[in-house]
Amino acid sequence: MASVTPFDDYYDLVEAARELAIHPQSLRRLIKQNKIPATMFAGKYLIERDKLEMFKSNYDPRPGRKPIRRLL
Repeated sequence: MASVTPFDDYYDLVEAARELAIHPQSLRRLIKQNKIPATMFAGKYLIERDKLEMFKSNYDPRPGRKPIRRLL
């Protein structure tokens, strides 16, 4: 049986960047812009898995301005 640690529900910066397919520095910038909630613990950013999944569902990693979705 695998042991459960309190950090199983979190990604570190590198794991989260890999999950989003972006550079870790880009993810750090998104955290500093308050676009992704993260917690600093022992000098590392920790990002909750469910919050990252919610962000990922709406995130477009392509650079530049994004087209505005219109309802009509």
